[in-house]
Amino acid sequence: MTDPAAAEAPGPSLHRLADALGVATDFWDFTGHHRTVGAPTIRAVLAALGVDAATEEAAEAALAEIDVAPWRATLPPSVVVRAGREHDLAVHVPDGTAVRVHVAVEDGRRWELTQREVWTAPRDVDGVRTGRATFVLPADLPLGWHELVADVEGGSRATAPLAVTPAALEAPTLATDRGWGVMAQLYSVRSATSWGVGDLADLAELTAFFGDVGADFLLINPLHAAETTGHMTPSPYLPVSRRFFNPLYIRPEDIPETAYLTGPQRALVEWAAQEVRPANTTNEPLDRDASWAAKLRALEVVHAAGRSRSRQRSLDRFRAEEGQGLEDFALWCALQEKYAGRPWPEELADARSPFAARERRELADRVDFHVWLQWVADSQLAHAQRVAKESGMGLGVMHDLAVGVHPDGADSWSQREAFALGIGVGAPPDMYNQQGQNWHQPPWRPDALARTAYAPLREMARTVLRHAGAVRVDHILGLFRLWWIPDGMGAGEGTYVRYDHEAMVGVLLLEAHRAGAVVIGEDLGTVEPWVRGYLAERGVLGTSVLWFEKDAAGWPLEPGDYRELVLATVDTHDLPPVAGYLAEEHVDLRERLGLLTTPVEEVRAEARLERERMVARLREHGLVDENPTERELVEALHAYVVRTPAVLVGVSLTDAVGERRAQNQPGTDTEYPNWKVPLADGAERVVMVEDLPGSARLLSLVAAVRAAMGDDDRLA
Repeated sequence: MTDPAAAEAPGPSLHRLADALGVATDFWDFTGHHRTVGAPTIRAVLAALGVDAATEEAAEAALAEIDVAPWRATLPPSVVVRAGREHDLAVHVPDGTAVRVHVAVEDGRRWELTQREVWTAPRDVDGVRTGRATFVLPADLPLGWHELVADVEGGSRATAPLAVTPAALEAPTLATDRGWGVMAQLYSVRSATSWGVGDLADLAELTAFFGDVGADFLLINPLHAAETTGHMTPSPYLPVSRRFFNPLYIRPEDIPETAYLTGPQRALVEWAAQEVRPANTTNEPLDRDASWAAKLRALEVVHAAGRSRSRQRSLDRFRAEEGQGLEDFALWCALQEKYAGRPWPEELADARSPFAARERRELADRVDFHVWLQWVADSQLAHAQRVAKESGMGLGVMHDLAVGVHPDGADSWSQREAFALGIGVGAPPDMYNQQGQNWHQPPWRPDALARTAYAPLREMARTVLRHAGAVRVDHILGLFRLWWIPDGMGAGEGTYVRYDHEAMVGVLLLEAHRAGAVVIGEDLGTVEPWVRGYLAERGVLGTSVLWFEKDAAGWPLEPGDYRELVLATVDTHDLPPVAGYLAEEHVDLRERLGLLTTPVEEVRAEARLERERMVARLREHGLVDENPTERELVEALHAYVVRTPAVLVGVSLTDAVGERRAQNQPGTDTEYPNWKVPLADGAERVVMVEDLPGSARLLSLVAAVRAAMGDDDRLA
């Protein structure tokens, strides 16, 4: 890794330009050292934002343009405000021209705005003497998506979207003051009737079981869409779209039309299932490609069989409500099938090109099919959430929202103008990834989000939250700033780019409020001191992981010193389960894969010291004796987390069944079977959905958690 400070330092104009656009010119690293960002990185990032800063003169010209740009428009491109606060709205009109502004509320009402007795000194803008008037957005505007309307003397009118967002989300609705739930990688949890991977039918069964034993939620991996042809990316955190779902999770037999297939049609579905169903009981890495190939054949049979009038009407309503975003996603899927293994024509670089319109007409049948798949997935997700709530869960399904999308995916194709090209999102070096990380995902452009009234974020959140009681936002710090890495540079040679966090968080909260959902932010890693307080103020829960919560001396944090407004867990999907962590398998694995940057002896000594201190802390609290078994340690660690004031506590399903292998090893690709590990116990025997009610180890851990929570009811 090259030290950014060793690169060319930015000149004064480049420095001011970067500051004006939220591009960091320096930062503090995880060791507490101050780092300066090199000029090449800054220029590359600005270029991705559409700004020429190749020379100091170009930077000066860009600064002048930034200064005058707001004066050219009557209204801002979009406005996002908090309810309960007054806000000033700047309006630009030719000097001396009268203007009236009102809010067209989404329910049809009209709110006239009052102009303050404030006029900014006029200035010449493109040869027009232009003034700035200030209007008041009142504190009592209703929540929602509205429209600002400015009527200018002379008959012209300007409009802009206005979002009024909650000051804070309400606390989770639970039977008691606190709740607990289970965390599972859905694809890894299979039943006897799965198609080689866990699916939405398995999700419904999991929520039914865990709801019966007192859980309030089931947190699952992102179900975002993946490739529909060729090799399917295993990582649920590198999707082709974050708005739409992966049809791999559909259970074909649960589609109502499947029950009415003819004998030969039904046989085709059953034969497809028989090809992959034997994989359910093996402990080999999951084969998504085989499962999807089988499901695709079955789903095409069901789709071709048609639907009743009422079912078709339901599909038509879904399609109309999802609008152009769904049409573009379905077209991308159809194009991926058509050009499988071949480069797309240059004319298809733009989803709005005439060539794309022609392809849309020619591929209409396949577009219809992929629209139908999303409707089916939506229906089965709705069923799983309904089962969760009927089983007594306070929240039900908790979705996980990935931090970004595949650079060649549907979102980056259909919303090309919203993404910064030539940039990968990642993370600077930290104690667990000392070389930094590049996730190779293009970031949203802050300016494009504002221009589109945050439509990509709004539409994504609305879809993900439609059938959920909560959402966990992976790397929620990305709503504040993201680590941008220009193509061709190392992960440590990037810089932070700031976003309008007030707008980003506000839009997310508005959609969560409308869905009645809770938002949990994964706020681990390098966090600016004020961010966690800000999120707590807005009602967004944070994340606490036992192994990462330590005091200044390196000892495990006392339970009473944890934050209250968090989802607290023992581990994460990027670490081995407790059994593997205690056995130092995270050290063994990183050594075997060549990921350590310090001698293995030092890393192993640190891991043993960490374990010794943790066990000592457990003894201090009377949770273990002198020679605890592995099961006793797992239960004690969870009981320790329950003793914190955390409003939500998560229990990993892998810990509950004794699994030792991690689902993911950061810093690797094919070197480790990331996201392909089926659920198994400590002896690597496959654990299926049907096995869970009879798992003594799981029931013992659930009982320990419930007892620690003060719930002494017997298990159902």
